Amino acid sequence: MQYIMAIDQGTTSTTVLILDENLDICGSASQEFAQFYPRPDFVEHNPDAIWQSVLDAVGAAVARARIDARDIAAIGIANQRETTLIWDRTTGQPIHNAIVWQCRRTAGACEDLKARGLEPLVRQKTGLLCDPYFSATKARWILDHTQSQSKALAGKLAFGTIDTYLLWMLTGGRVHATDPSNASRTLLMNLATLDWDTELLEIFDIPRQMLPVILPNQATFGRTWRVPGLPDGIPVTAMMGDQQAALFGQCCFETGTAKCTFGTGAFLLLNTGDKIVTSHHGLLSTCAWKIGPTACYALEGSAFVAGALVQWLRDGLGIIESSAQIEVLARTVDDCGGVIVVPALTGLGAPHWKPQARGLISGLTRATSRGHIARAALMGICQQNTDLLDAMCADLGARLAGVRVDGGASVNDLLMQIQADLLDTRLIRPQNLQTTAIGAGMCAALGIGMYQNLASLGEAWHAGREFHPEKDERWREEARRAWKDAIART
Repeated sequence: MQYIMAIDQGTTSTTVLILDENLDICGSASQEFAQFYPRPDFVEHNPDAIWQSVLDAVGAAVARARIDARDIAAIGIANQRETTLIWDRTTGQPIHNAIVWQCRRTAGACEDLKARGLEPLVRQKTGLLCDPYFSATKARWILDHTQSQSKALAGKLAFGTIDTYLLWMLTGGRVHATDPSNASRTLLMNLATLDWDTELLEIFDIPRQMLPVILPNQATFGRTWRVPGLPDGIPVTAMMGDQQAALFGQCCFETGTAKCTFGTGAFLLLNTGDKIVTSHHGLLSTCAWKIGPTACYALEGSAFVAGALVQWLRDGLGIIESSAQIEVLARTVDDCGGVIVVPALTGLGAPHWKPQARGLISGLTRATSRGHIARAALMGICQQNTDLLDAMCADLGARLAGVRVDGGASVNDLLMQIQADLLDTRLIRPQNLQTTAIGAGMCAALGIGMYQNLASLGEAWHAGREFHPEKDERWREEARRAWKDAIART
């Protein structure tokens, strides 16, 4: 028996799955790591903590699978996107903490780019907006604040998103590479050519010498070397940004299929095939994957805070003791009691793109209970996603027949039902919700010939529960009107 190791390095934890030849999970483990908030708009990770979380999860997953690590035939990596690292090529030591995708510290730099009239060019080349969400201004900030531009120009530094950093560590510093799905989130890659763009590098003043090579998502990126708990020589045959990996893991291989992941944030992606679709309603165009000679693209909408809102209710306000309690608490009331929660804790993403927006709780009265706030929080998460789907449908000129859902928060049946009611669309939840890691594993299996094509991979996907709309149009109209009024106040 051969096995696939899938590493899902996320925003708050790392999950590792051991998959057998049927893509069934034989063992799994997750390891959380600390988040750092040096200032209100700053979010950072310690790179050493990220790597240690990977090692800990790898060791635990192998032990729970009760396999010999020498039987691992390939490794696939999925990762939090946009999070930015720069490290010394000789020592392998990062020159600064990783700047996380949620971080808004470069909002001013993005406004300067807009004031210079550069956003249309950036959008045309990358499919993205000038927003602190993306990697280029984060990399520029690190270089400026560590006074490292001369070292970067001399080729002594390496830039990477988390996939690149993990590959570097897994291969003992032998390989510096990324993939199109991650590179398409940096503001530095031309979406049409799938290569670093000279004009964009000049705009952001990023030295080409520090950039990784871009390889297809399914490739032999490198082989393990001196990784604790793993033998040398295991090939890394797949890398994908986490949201593209989830789209892949949901087997959304056909044009027009879509998924929504409920994780730290919420991410809605629609497969647009080999065509780059330009959004006119605030969405992004991105590379889904490149397998073989042809790239596959997607339309994407991102809400920066979804599951993170539940974590804040737990850790910040203390109204729940565990994330799982929010569904129980929200079911103690029949509605939100007039309370509206806008989860703009780190600004608003698509389709609003308001980096300076702040979270809002409104409609409080003496009758408001913890249950009302909990239910309103779930409603706020779903309202953000409804904004995304409305924008997507406006771009397409058609409604979606259904959306596949995944991510940790999708276990919340009440959240899923509220989402189906607001979207007025069927939601399909798969039997296995670990679709991000499974997507990376599926791509890795494809890379070693364990599966021959996408169609054979599609047979491994199994639907679980479906959620159908239960509310009428009047309810939706009133809920959407109240939401839009609240959004205007952020």
